[in-house]
Amino acid sequence: MATYETFAAVYDSIMDDSLYEKWTNFSLRHFPEGKKKLLEHACGTGIQSIYFKKAGFDVTGLDLSQEMIKIADKRAQDVGLDISFIQGNMLDLSKIETYDLITCYSDSLCYMEDEIAVGDVFEQAYQHLNDGGVFIFDVHSIYQIDKIFPNYSYHENADDFAFVWDSYLGDAPHSIVHELTFFIKEENGFFSRHDEIHEERTYDRITYEVLLEQAGFKNIKVYADFTDNEPSETSSRWFFVAEK
Repeated sequence: MATYETFAAVYDSIMDDSLYEKWTNFSLRHFPEGKKKLLEHACGTGIQSIYFKKAGFDVTGLDLSQEMIKIADKRAQDVGLDISFIQGNMLDLSKIETYDLITCYSDSLCYMEDEIAVGDVFEQAYQHLNDGGVFIFDVHSIYQIDKIFPNYSYHENADDFAFVWDSYLGDAPHSIVHELTFFIKEENGFFSRHDEIHEERTYDRITYEVLLEQAGFKNIKVYADFTDNEPSETSSRWFFVAEK
């Protein structure tokens, strides 16, 4: 699983900022009224956590990467917001408390090794939700993985970094490999090269639904691309809303 060690340094520069507002708006439409205690899985550099905090939620952000957590914590402090950020693994929430709401956005579940791990995430989320709580996550659709991502290439140049992103089909069904190359400007003015490989995988809708049901969730709803519409064959991102 990727740790984003280098990616953390330039993550915000390459992320589409408009997505955070879209994730927030989708969440607000599907969170139950009166539920405020929120755990954000894969919080990254904390931008989404800040959106949730400003919307009135008691937010805890969890991320596997200590680099991301450091950036997130500083970002919240800089804007005077009290948000708890913890380094941890969504596969094991045994050391944290329970919440009314759990989110896992930005296709973070697609980084799980296999469907067993996905099921483990669902079980952990269920166990750490209060009764009546809601778990919301998004994943890449099969169409996105199989048809859109292969041979995708993105390059960006800035004054202090350059970034190359190339994607290829993986060996497992509905999987993709992202090869990331960063050139980071050091204090001496020279650029250092860093390479990372990120592997993602998705499954058909029924697999996600069955795994959610096995974990104990009920009233499972599936939507597409930040809307409240049913997914189509060409939807790129699926959103799941599941109740405890």
